[in-house]
Amino acid sequence: MKPSDLIKQFGRTARGERLERIRKSPHFVNDKFQNEEPTTLFTGQGGMLKNLGKFLFGKKPKNRIPKLGEISVIKTDLNCLPESGDFYLWFGHSSFLLRLDGKTILADPVFYNGSPVSFVNRAFPGTDLYKPHDMPKEIDFLLISHDHWDHLDYQTVIELKDRVKKVVCPLGVGENFEYWGYDKHQLIELDWNESATFEGLTFHCLPTQHFSGRGFWKAKTMPASWLMESSSRKAFFSGDGGYSSRFKRFGEQFPDIDLAIMENGQYDTNWSQIHTMPEQLGKAASELGANRFTTIHHSKFCLSNHPWDEPRKNERKAAEQYGLQLVTCQIGELFLFDRIFASTKKIDK
Repeated sequence: MKPSDLIKQFGRTARGERLERIRKSPHFVNDKFQNEEPTTLFTGQGGMLKNLGKFLFGKKPKNRIPKLGEISVIKTDLNCLPESGDFYLWFGHSSFLLRLDGKTILADPVFYNGSPVSFVNRAFPGTDLYKPHDMPKEIDFLLISHDHWDHLDYQTVIELKDRVKKVVCPLGVGENFEYWGYDKHQLIELDWNESATFEGLTFHCLPTQHFSGRGFWKAKTMPASWLMESSSRKAFFSGDGGYSSRFKRFGEQFPDIDLAIMENGQYDTNWSQIHTMPEQLGKAASELGANRFTTIHHSKFCLSNHPWDEPRKNERKAAEQYGLQLVTCQIGELFLFDRIFASTKKIDK
């Protein structure tokens, strides 16, 4: 990365018409975006600095980082995908490729580091098999949940720029893309509870319980969940966020969701209100009422102190406890919707 890019990757805060739009948002209060329910970012004793110090320098479980080969990774040729049919393919953490009604959606792609420096938050051994040049030659929609480093990677989106037709992102995040050379006409930038339809595919921008920002200007951009709706399918992408009453509301607003892609990982009692805790996963997925659920935000980066394989145990426990139908994905494994949904049995590959 060039020296100039080291600074540029931090993005910039909104200005001009975008800033005016942010100020008019009912969710932007006291000069920052607010969650629907009162939220404490750091719930442990001692505040942010003490919590971060405990995370960085405190006692850690031995199995936070897997050994090479412990996580299964499949290398799929993304330029030789089936010509028809909806599918889902996960790249680890929160990055995935989704096709709905022939439209390709690439979500939260992070194919380098999940932090601004290369020696922090490196990918687990063997999980960094996919790079931007492996992506399909044409990406209809680049979808972003929020602009934390492990969800919006500067180097990745720069290398993808010539392949992307449209960027779909929450309010404020578009400033980064313009700063990084994307055309403003490429941007579909939505506030919570706004929707936009392009080429038959509708994106509903929905609330989450988290925060967003790339530097010291926290909460200057909006985090979001997304409901993607085609003529025949609905897919939900939770993004990051703690449990709240929104899941029940989403289930009522968007009944019969085909696949819910749920956050499950990087949780900790010290930030229990901004990430889904293990005991809340099943409740959230159940209230959402989706036909199937799969989980993300694990198996690539270590941003918390739980064992690397614990989220896999969480998803199975949630499915069993609440009678949910689970789609367990390996990194790079292609799942065709017609094949997954053909079975009425609980799926646990």
